[in-house]
Amino acid sequence: MQIPLILRRLFIALFWLSLGTSTVLAHPIPDIPVCGSFVNGGSATFSVEVNPRCFDPDPVTATTLTKIQFSSLTEERKAELLAKAVALVKLDIEFFLDPIGRMLPEFQFEFTGEARKPLVADEDVVVISGLWSTQIPKGVTGWSIRATPETKVAVVFQNVVNHTPHSRVAVLFPGERSFTLDLTELTGAVPEKATHGAVPSSRGFGDLPSTIWSFCKQGFAHVVPDGLDHILFVLGLFLLGRTWKPMLYQVSMFTLAHSVTLALSTLGHVNLPAKVVQPLIAATIALVALENLWKARYTHGRLLVVFVFGLIHGLGFASALQDLTIPKDALVAALVGFNVGVEGGQLAVIAGALLLTGWIRDHRNYRRWVAIPGSLAIGMVGVYWTVERLQQ
Repeated sequence: MQIPLILRRLFIALFWLSLGTSTVLAHPIPDIPVCGSFVNGGSATFSVEVNPRCFDPDPVTATTLTKIQFSSLTEERKAELLAKAVALVKLDIEFFLDPIGRMLPEFQFEFTGEARKPLVADEDVVVISGLWSTQIPKGVTGWSIRATPETKVAVVFQNVVNHTPHSRVAVLFPGERSFTLDLTELTGAVPEKATHGAVPSSRGFGDLPSTIWSFCKQGFAHVVPDGLDHILFVLGLFLLGRTWKPMLYQVSMFTLAHSVTLALSTLGHVNLPAKVVQPLIAATIALVALENLWKARYTHGRLLVVFVFGLIHGLGFASALQDLTIPKDALVAALVGFNVGVEGGQLAVIAGALLLTGWIRDHRNYRRWVAIPGSLAIGMVGVYWTVERLQQ
């Protein structure tokens, strides 16, 4: 007996769905911010912030610890989390003073809100903040850090000099070393050649390309491999119109829309909580997939849908930047770099989809065996996400 076409499409869709169920509850990447604060005379304070999600084997899919959940933890569990933070910082981050070499900060850890903010609302995110105040030894010319190959998340290198945020920020992926922040003016030391392969600190225009490139990498990683929701949305756009003009129109409109809300949200002009934004993003995935099922071909009316949904996704992209204290001088560079990285991630998704489906020339076969089953799978994920996120 021949299986009805709708059932065959459903079986294929379920196969697609099974490939992504292990990562269906993805969250923004929990970066580890590291900040050095220095004043004239050599006084310094080093801080680090660890999200408990970083302890999970897969931090991207791990759930956030909120204030209401934290209040129910036993003292033994809290002590365990603090011990894990101490071990993680020692394993994942190396600290250097030039020309002395590696140093071992004596951080004092405590539970706080993000950016050391007080915990007020039940849904406030709980992190583990470490602080160490010290006097920089005489003769020190600079400091830097390295994200060890063992770390699973990015480490963000930031600095404050004489109470003013330094304009250069670095996002470090596993195995990467930061630039060296020049401390000679603060400690009165004689400058020496940077060691350990570090890049000397720069000022003015020299900071711009470094910051752009640093956040470009973070933007790319926010889509590939960690942004499954954004990947599915882009695939939903691709499935309806895979020829170059429809893809160009849709990607351009999506880029314009999410760039607007990414900038507005990061600058503080738009602020919606994650419990609102995340279900909306999931709903956009389901709705785009649904449209693919009843529309056989692309029309320009699709662009309005893409623009509106792109505005919502921009708020999701902004979540990766809002947790960081980005200096005003570096904010534009961070936004440009992050957005370029996001676009690179989207283009990588489209390129991969073209490689997998480009050999199917007949539109009817493509729609029967790729577009409809793929849209069914994406739609089911979107619906599941929407329900799941509304319950969080």
